[in-house]
Amino acid sequence: MLNFPRWKVIVISLVSLLGILAAVPNFFTEEQLKGIPSFLPSKQVTLGLDLQGGAHLLMEVEMGPVLEDRLQDKSDEIRDALIAEKIRHRRRIRDGKIIVTLNNPAQQEQAISQIKSEAAAMVGASLTSIGTDDISVTDMGNGIIEVALTEGAIKEYKRLTVGQSVEIVRRRIDEMGTKEPSIQQNGEDRVLIQVPGIDNPDELKDILGKTAKLEFRLVDQSVSPDDIARGRVPPGTEIVPPSDEDAAAGAPSYAVRKRAILSGENLVDASQGFDQNGQPAVNFRFDSAGGKKFADVTRKNVGKPFAIVLDNKVISAPRINSPILGGSGIITGNFSIDSANELAMLLRAGALPAPLKVLEERTVGPDLGADSIAAGEVAAIIGLAAVMIYILLSYGWFGVVANTALVVNIFMILGLLSTIGATLTLPGIAGIVLTIGMAVDANVLIFERIREELRNGRNALSALDMGYQKAFSTILDANVTTLIAALILFQFGSGPVKGFAVTLACGIFTSVFTAVSLSRLILATWARKRRPTTFKI
Repeated sequence: MLNFPRWKVIVISLVSLLGILAAVPNFFTEEQLKGIPSFLPSKQVTLGLDLQGGAHLLMEVEMGPVLEDRLQDKSDEIRDALIAEKIRHRRRIRDGKIIVTLNNPAQQEQAISQIKSEAAAMVGASLTSIGTDDISVTDMGNGIIEVALTEGAIKEYKRLTVGQSVEIVRRRIDEMGTKEPSIQQNGEDRVLIQVPGIDNPDELKDILGKTAKLEFRLVDQSVSPDDIARGRVPPGTEIVPPSDEDAAAGAPSYAVRKRAILSGENLVDASQGFDQNGQPAVNFRFDSAGGKKFADVTRKNVGKPFAIVLDNKVISAPRINSPILGGSGIITGNFSIDSANELAMLLRAGALPAPLKVLEERTVGPDLGADSIAAGEVAAIIGLAAVMIYILLSYGWFGVVANTALVVNIFMILGLLSTIGATLTLPGIAGIVLTIGMAVDANVLIFERIREELRNGRNALSALDMGYQKAFSTILDANVTTLIAALILFQFGSGPVKGFAVTLACGIFTSVFTAVSLSRLILATWARKRRPTTFKI
């Protein structure tokens, strides 16, 4: 125990010092922090919504575009099904219904049968209940057929869309799981969002205002620039404007196929990078299914341009020079580093299935109030002082060492939470208090083990060594089981529950470090200098 290698002494000292330095900014105001050198830590722990307030948004999920997309997909499926049976017809979407007009009314029964057998399953494929009940097919006579989604299908689409929107909003706002936002469904089609530490709701609206719907579509080269200018395009093709940056630079609109060859649903990763000219770009990677489909499409369309469409605007239209077989690619455009980072973040989080409309926005004050926060601080200080006095009276000099390690532990927790940008709420404070108790408990286990070794007749230095060695396995087992619980809470919890798990996990690592390594180093240094033949603990 007494022979600490020099590298261990340096590592333990540096880790402790860095933890303290990272925590120190929390004791200064923002104005004071501006005056410190840039190489010193300056991040502070952000207080949660219950401690400092934040931004409040109530948003409505607009189902209109979602249902229009479903009807358009359905219309395409009906077209394919009827063409396969050589049934000539026309289709249009009006008032939430698909109107199918047959060229030959004598084929009406055949067309209805084909629509029900081939297209009904496609509507129900993304629903929990699959079958013909998900659509209604009405024979209007005279070669006219009306197809519409049933009330049950619309209700199910709404449930899935709102649930997916809540999850994607959570990922966009809290990608690392440390901000502790409050995001929950409010009613059938509304989402309530509260984020601590944001004074201006516009910051949230900028992030959530984009659906980030990414699509890869082929460019229709049969359409001339004059036709695009006049708005004349063939069926299955539409005119899509360029991005705002390209439009400002005078870029024209594009004629692209309506059906996407691939969408952002197949993306598994996106990150900011640079193109061959050193300009900011976005690297992306598909999953195995998306990579295979992308390879097949690019193999069949070598020499043709394809459009990368984001939120119904073309951000890039490169030419396919060769098949893209690696399942990955790069999106170029008029990006800055910040805009490329933002786009990569949006793509990683996923596309919102529907636009969000802001119904209410405001800033909210702390739920607890300044008086409650001050009372909590006083209670925490009194509790900590009581624990330290008890440890000091129970173990004397060893209690001084334990209290020193405890203070360093608190600083290290604050420093670690500051470094990772965590948000501190009441549940998070509870996690810190719990880990402080665990750190004290670890020291008690060690000191009681040393007492037992002394009673068994060991000399002072041997008792110190054996006390730490034999208590270590017990301390490790207890903390590993607690860490497993924290990881489960982090994985399956959300909001304050996840915040509790973060602070608990951070506290576990710091408490084990200070109770086992730091206190042992202090006692080893003391024992090396004093060489006690006996001591009282």
